[in-house]
Amino acid sequence: MYKLSTFSSMPPAIFLQPRMSHASLKVQEDGIGVCTRVTRNLNMEKLRNGYLFPEIAMRELEHMKKYPNAKVISLGIGDTTEPIPDIVTSSMANHARRLSTVEGYRGYGAEQGNKALRKAIAETLYGDLPIKDTEIFVSDGSQCDISRLQLLLGSNVTIAVQDPTFPAYIDSSVIIGQTGDFQDETGKYQNIKYMPCRPQNNFFPDLTTTATTDVIFMCSPNNPTGHAASRKQLEQLVEFARANRSIIIFDSAYAAYVTDESPRSIFEIPGAREVAIEISSFSKFAGFTGVRLGWTVVPDELLFSNGFPVIKDFNRIVCTCFNGASSVAQAGGLACLSSDGLMAVQSVVDYYKENAKILGDTFTSLGLDVYGGINAPYAWVHFPGMKSWDVFTELLEKTHIITVPGCGFGPGGEEHIRVSAFGHRECILEASRRLKSLLS
Repeated sequence: MYKLSTFSSMPPAIFLQPRMSHASLKVQEDGIGVCTRVTRNLNMEKLRNGYLFPEIAMRELEHMKKYPNAKVISLGIGDTTEPIPDIVTSSMANHARRLSTVEGYRGYGAEQGNKALRKAIAETLYGDLPIKDTEIFVSDGSQCDISRLQLLLGSNVTIAVQDPTFPAYIDSSVIIGQTGDFQDETGKYQNIKYMPCRPQNNFFPDLTTTATTDVIFMCSPNNPTGHAASRKQLEQLVEFARANRSIIIFDSAYAAYVTDESPRSIFEIPGAREVAIEISSFSKFAGFTGVRLGWTVVPDELLFSNGFPVIKDFNRIVCTCFNGASSVAQAGGLACLSSDGLMAVQSVVDYYKENAKILGDTFTSLGLDVYGGINAPYAWVHFPGMKSWDVFTELLEKTHIITVPGCGFGPGGEEHIRVSAFGHRECILEASRRLKSLLS
């Protein structure tokens, strides 16, 4: 059985604090900076002071200064670690070399993306589903698309999010002006509907008690819990959205990790084309966290309340705010979707899935409840009765392992940590040994 001491951790993370009062924002007295006449965006003042993952990176740096000889293992920020397959990088390198020739040089491309890549995404990843290449918008990653969609939707919509959930959905909602103030006593923002997703409800909201909102953010497989919604659950979600005339923003960034029969796309569900937008990414599928490439699907049938096609406004947003994904990155994306490329990137996905199994088995052997790790590269580990930042701190202090405190994903993540399977195998095995030594 696991055991952790209950020493008090360092003060709560800066990002967990409510916004500073305006009176506390004092002008610097060291002579640096001059106040302009421009008023600070009040929505930015609503944000808690920092974002989860930079906060973790800062704590990692502080730990490395304290223990300069320690071998720190990062199972925290979900960044891929294994090399991109040669078939993909060779394609990008060849494209880059052609740019240095008169015949091969190309400048701006279509803001919506390379037509060949859009077609390959539709045919290879969506197969028999009725997704047209003209409904696919290639981007520099799904997180960027989240903000573009928020710009599309505007400040007057109401939103619902899973709890726990990926922080970008909430922070972008605050920035665009959809929320009220952060409530320190609840750990929630006003005007956001938090849908509890716990083991007790199979990590899926009870839609019979869920308030109606204009927009529903849904991530499956879920970050952080690793749960992949079943077909029945997504059928219920689509039916709920259709009944309430809501729009689902469906994040399928981890679809390549689905092992069982869980849907990889919301568009596998009948009726979804009338109520859903899907965002996805090459980041975790092909190791493109640094290369940057993703896509968004906006069906032609999706309409605003006045009957205007959503796709037309999103196209305008893309053309106004974005000059298109890098042509080099798009060449890599095309290579990923070739028959040989798919086999190569899937082998890397399988490597991470084996890592997830090792970590899941480790925590399970220690008597802890572990979720995820089957359809996603994350294990969601429960430490009953403990604050997640306390667990994070003790594991870092005593094992030199970086994890992610569950409360960073919302109040529903308290008592949990998220453990990433992105890592070299020797690091995963060493982490397993250290955890067993501390917790057994």
